[in-house]
Amino acid sequence: MNKRQKRLLWVLIFVLGLIACTVLVVNALRNNMVFFHTPSEVRAHKVAPHQYVRVGGLVRPGSLVKHKDSVQIDFELVDDGDAIPVSYEGLLPDLFGEGQGAVLEGEWNGERFIAQRVFAKHDENYMPPEVEKAASTMHQQYTGGALPLEGSKAGETQ
Repeated sequence: MNKRQKRLLWVLIFVLGLIACTVLVVNALRNNMVFFHTPSEVRAHKVAPHQYVRVGGLVRPGSLVKHKDSVQIDFELVDDGDAIPVSYEGLLPDLFGEGQGAVLEGEWNGERFIAQRVFAKHDENYMPPEVEKAASTMHQQYTGGALPLEGSKAGETQ
């Protein structure tokens, strides 16, 4: 083998190694991606049964049921269009409650969302646009008034 052939062999080995690393990284990222959906999208069959996804919305007031002698909780997650029943077994975050924003990770079984993880809204200043719209709609339905705009103070007119 002459010098040119050795150099070509090393370049070929390097390129094949780079391609193998790229394939492994892309495959790992694809397997760990979790897509975000709303309850309306879940109801519209945009989520395949038993696909691991994130669903965000508000916990419907009056729907939270804690089972006695168990850590299982059932509730409904709503957005401005639809609601889905949810079952979760485990401890809930401190800020989790009725009427509060929540993001769930789990699987839709065709009838009920089985949550594996529950995240509660953690900051009163930020809310994803979809959840903020649902919160405003839900607040209007239950109280007849609109939520104050961000940055406004109580009693201040707009």
